Amino acid sequence: MWRTKAFAFAAVVSLGLAQAHGAELRVFVGGAMTETVSKIGADFARSSGHGLEFVSDTTGALVNKLKAGEKADVIVVTEAAIEGLQKDGALAQGSRTELVRALVGVGVKAGAASPDLSSVDAFKRSLLAAKTVSYVDPKAGGTSGTYFEGLLAKMGIAEQMKPKIVYRTQGAGVADAVAKGEAELGITFIAELSPNKGVKIAGPLPNEIQLPTNYVAAIPRVSANQDAARAFIQAMTAPGGEAVFKGAGLQPLTAAR
Repeated sequence: MWRTKAFAFAAVVSLGLAQAHGAELRVFVGGAMTETVSKIGADFARSSGHGLEFVSDTTGALVNKLKAGEKADVIVVTEAAIEGLQKDGALAQGSRTELVRALVGVGVKAGAASPDLSSVDAFKRSLLAAKTVSYVDPKAGGTSGTYFEGLLAKMGIAEQMKPKIVYRTQGAGVADAVAKGEAELGITFIAELSPNKGVKIAGPLPNEIQLPTNYVAAIPRVSANQDAARAFIQAMTAPGGEAVFKGAGLQPLTAAR
């Protein structure tokens, strides 16, 4: 059973009804991972009898929620964020598990011509030629948006791009803006662009300016459902979970385990 509630900066998805002895897991998941982790969670809920509630937001916002005292049983965010939480002593010992590597890509409306991504200079020309460009507002705490806004500055075109920017609070919103024609180009993690059927993936950013980002799962120390949480993390690293990740263009970090 699926229920979705949209908020200004977050989306909550509840999966499954727990059986008599099933735990109710609350999962904080970064936007780039929401689609895939939710799919894996649906299968896990059916097979395990555990109920799952997913809170999707930017990595920065999720970390802030934890620091503000909100409870979660599993958190799936960037490696850098997990390392910070680990240093703060906020994670259950031995729960950290590397999951996947995500790449930032460029999306256009389905049927539209793809921009030239063959080199950094070609991409720069494509950005300057575009009428509108959407990415995640850095103020929302998004990894890709913070990086891309800094990249525009490094490329020396930040001022020229300002009138063209269409900010969104999550990568799914970037994809939606492209699909609806509100933005000519969308720049965010490929895993956030690919679920939207109205978007065509033009390709990843050129290697020289790519942002390979590792996503990691862990269990907050305050979780009261650590056994069930570990079982869900195991489901994400099992062959079935890795197949879901690969299908979304994410690279499982098998070698890291």
